[in-house]
Amino acid sequence: MAEKTKYKSDIEIAREATLKNIVEVAEKKLNIKAEHLDLYGHYKAKLSFDYINSLNKNKNGKLILVTAITPTPAGEGKTTTTLGLGDALQKIGKKSSVCIREPSLGPCFGMKGGAAGGGKAQAIPMEDLNLHFTGDFHAISTAHNLLSAVIDNHINWDKDPKIDVRKISWKRTMDMNDRALRQIICAIGGPGNGFPREDGFNITPASEIMAIFTLSEDQKDLQRRLGNILIGYTREKKPVLAKELNVVGSMSVLLKDAIKPNLIQSLENNPVFVHGGPFGNIAHGCNTIIATKAALKMTDYVITEAGFGADLGAEKFLDIKCRKADLKTDAAVLVATIRALKMHGGVEKDNLSKENISAVEKGSANLLKHIENLKKYGLPIVVAINAFVTDTKEEMDIVKKVCKKVGISAVVSKHWEKGSDGAIDLANKVVETLEKEKSSFKTLYDNNLSLEDKINKIACEIYGAKRLEINASAKKQLKDLEGTEYEKFPVCIAKTQYSFTADPENGGLPQEHLLPVKEIRISAGAEFIVVICGDIMLMPGLPRIPAAESIFIDDKGLTQGLF
Repeated sequence: MAEKTKYKSDIEIAREATLKNIVEVAEKKLNIKAEHLDLYGHYKAKLSFDYINSLNKNKNGKLILVTAITPTPAGEGKTTTTLGLGDALQKIGKKSSVCIREPSLGPCFGMKGGAAGGGKAQAIPMEDLNLHFTGDFHAISTAHNLLSAVIDNHINWDKDPKIDVRKISWKRTMDMNDRALRQIICAIGGPGNGFPREDGFNITPASEIMAIFTLSEDQKDLQRRLGNILIGYTREKKPVLAKELNVVGSMSVLLKDAIKPNLIQSLENNPVFVHGGPFGNIAHGCNTIIATKAALKMTDYVITEAGFGADLGAEKFLDIKCRKADLKTDAAVLVATIRALKMHGGVEKDNLSKENISAVEKGSANLLKHIENLKKYGLPIVVAINAFVTDTKEEMDIVKKVCKKVGISAVVSKHWEKGSDGAIDLANKVVETLEKEKSSFKTLYDNNLSLEDKINKIACEIYGAKRLEINASAKKQLKDLEGTEYEKFPVCIAKTQYSFTADPENGGLPQEHLLPVKEIRISAGAEFIVVICGDIMLMPGLPRIPAAESIFIDDKGLTQGLF
């Protein structure tokens, strides 16, 4: 019996990489001089706004969205594919860059692990990226909690406008999974501690300030949006905005460095912008508009990703980010793995290494639905089969055949194993597709539709739901928003990432399902409406055995157990 090949871990591969000084990467690959960089050591930098503003007259490159089929525990490798494609485009002589999100500490110490790619398609320095990075998340958490502190101080001193403590919608935040903080009572312990009230925490990637941060065009727009945050109501039901509490200037100061885009490199020393990190299942799951627009002015091809499956990440990227930023997406790369397709076809995780043609065929219904959805946006599409060593040629041929029937090319990519060399076919197919097919990008719905109609359009057309199931409380909330400026906002649906439905156990392509709408929240600064469906939590919990139990520093001072 042949010996099983032993592959190095992601962190081992990252530590063996030869990092170049980020100044060299910036100058050689992006023509950015050192004086335009704020350095965070040798391998991380932020771009100055003077330099970003100097790019305004440059022509935009092509914007390529990398998205995926519905996630499974088997993994899809969206970030890995994004980085592999970026390196492969450079390998075939194209000037490209990658735009991805910053990882949250919550999943890192929970169960998901890091978010820097994997194998030979990674962003580095990987440990820095996953642990604190340049402090952006901390700045966002601090600005958020400053507003929280000022709200309670405002109530304590009985200032105008008089906030009704029963109608405060602004929670606190922290970048860690902690289910015990979802719902709390604060200010107990006597009059000196303020007025007791019900409160709670959301995880930082679900903070509205994170959404504002990623959707702002510049520092001025950031400040405007911060001022428009709806924190609650008076007893007369009048909305209270953050700017009425005179704290927006201080919040902006806390974010003045964070709002500058971060530049690091791939394993092959190509430019990677990493900026912002809203979750895709709760928030809109995209990196910052600032970083994306800057990259488009500097390179001919910009590869970016959107969180989780295309039903969440791509829909929100296209209907929220592109709408708000007036961005045109030129093509979509839809990532699938044979292992995930087999899971959608009913195979248990322990049996995924065995060839199963019928399960791949059955699971491909999920892939086809995502293709159908992306076509509604007028995008050219390429399917990337992110190869695993256990995949067979017959299984991959099934996926190619299924895609060919609907006029889509499917390309096997081995970037995890071989880096850019393994993704050259994918890079060539993406370039060929961009040259042959012109994007006719359009959003799914019009701003002037009612909120319920917007939600219904996403539920029925993207999720394949039969209809909405809106509870009485959410019905009233929608009714209250009729005729307000908020009715013109796009909707950001918060639901499980593991299914087209709100039930994480219902994979594949569910039929005849209803979408349960439980709550409507106004993100007035981010300028979208959050629609909470099913049992999705805005503050996740840790699993029975979190990754945090296996992470430590060894005798050589190296972090172990992180991946």
